[in-house]
Amino acid sequence: MIALAGRTVLLTGASGGIGAALCDALVGTGARVVAVGRNETRLQQLARRHDAGRVVPLVADLADDDGLAHVVSTVSRFERTPSVLVLAHAQSAFGMFEDQAMTELRALVDTNLLAPMALIHGLMPMLKQHPQAAVVAVGSTFGSLAFPGFSAYSATKFGLRGLMEGLSREYADGGLRFQYLSPRATRTAFNTPAVTAMNREMKVTEDAPGDVAEQLVAAIASGRQRLQLGWPEKLFARLNGALPGLVDRTLKSQLAIVRRHARAA
Repeated sequence: MIALAGRTVLLTGASGGIGAALCDALVGTGARVVAVGRNETRLQQLARRHDAGRVVPLVADLADDDGLAHVVSTVSRFERTPSVLVLAHAQSAFGMFEDQAMTELRALVDTNLLAPMALIHGLMPMLKQHPQAAVVAVGSTFGSLAFPGFSAYSATKFGLRGLMEGLSREYADGGLRFQYLSPRATRTAFNTPAVTAMNREMKVTEDAPGDVAEQLVAAIASGRQRLQLGWPEKLFARLNGALPGLVDRTLKSQLAIVRRHARAA
């Protein structure tokens, strides 16, 4: 267990749908949130929803070396430095792999995998100064279950899951823990109209961001190392590990639907 009240939490992707809901939920626990994002207007709006000082907006592009350095140098000067890092930023990429440009794929890896690596690496000395600290990656069902139309995105989330699992084992005997928490489809602007249409046709449930945020914050406080939200997503993630051929056959039957929406995108 980790009490969040009174802690400083560094939250990336705070201007996004899940990120903004996470910020509200974290403030509700009594934490102070350093809200990192690229959209200054949304970050300022987020800060105005709460009492002064509870949300500290920090504009930065984490896919850029200067943006990463700005975040690390800024929070290192705080009197109360972050003891919890929540990585909630991500770039989506829905489409058939052969149709995606290499520039898009490089940006995907930079944002979803290399930026978390670099930020964790830069903040590690600071986090280790706290008796209890946590690094939390907001993952995806696609980090355990690679999905057609999301092959490259899935690859970055699989990588992020591997990073968190490896680090949790490297630091298993100390006070710094690593958590990988996976929402399923969530009703935010992160989903393009094509993704929303595909989910509707395939009868995929989309959760409300506020509900997702409450479950994630509860998992952070309880110290859950791994969590997959939603049913049947939890079942399919486990089946994919144990019986991948069964999942292959299920997804093959839906491939025509995925291709139609991906190509429309």
